[in-house]
Amino acid sequence: MSDSLEITPLSVGPMDNIAYLLRCTTTGEQVMIDAANDADRLLDLVGDGGLARVVTTHRHGDHWQALAEVVSATGAETVAGEADADELPVPVDVRVRTGARVRVGSCELEVIGLVGHTPGSIALAYDDPDGVVHLFTGDSLFPGGVGKTWSPEDFTRLIDDVERELFDRFDDDTQVYPGHGAGTTLGAERPHLAEWRERGW
Repeated sequence: MSDSLEITPLSVGPMDNIAYLLRCTTTGEQVMIDAANDADRLLDLVGDGGLARVVTTHRHGDHWQALAEVVSATGAETVAGEADADELPVPVDVRVRTGARVRVGSCELEVIGLVGHTPGSIALAYDDPDGVVHLFTGDSLFPGGVGKTWSPEDFTRLIDDVERELFDRFDDDTQVYPGHGAGTTLGAERPHLAEWRERGW
């Protein structure tokens, strides 16, 4: 956890999707990553603090079942990767690619494109002043491997992107918050990169 950015995960829907509510402790501004399901529970989590924006990590339907209802109820701005934006059920206000920034009050998330699970999948990195990076990886990186792909070419693209953009850039203590299930660290996963490449998934 961070002193400047509160991170609250909530498991929703039948596939253990994790929606993340981020709250800037300085300004109180809130941002949600993946309004995946169970809109009533997500809106309860948001509470009276309002919601500035919702970031959708990729186009797959299990990650946006509650998006339209949450946006309608809160007026939140919508953000998604450029190549996946047209597949979402609401208009996307801000289409992003690698290097873009998403604000959460006085905090800032860096957008990192990771092609392979979908063409427009994104991860979000918060480089905390306390020295720890917090990575929200959608379905591109999990404990035990990268996300599902549908061809050898997609797998190679995804693991190349994940290795170059995440493992080569960030330290072992980097916290990983995936789109389903439990979190991990880059240090816990780094020893297995060659094994993932060899097995092809």
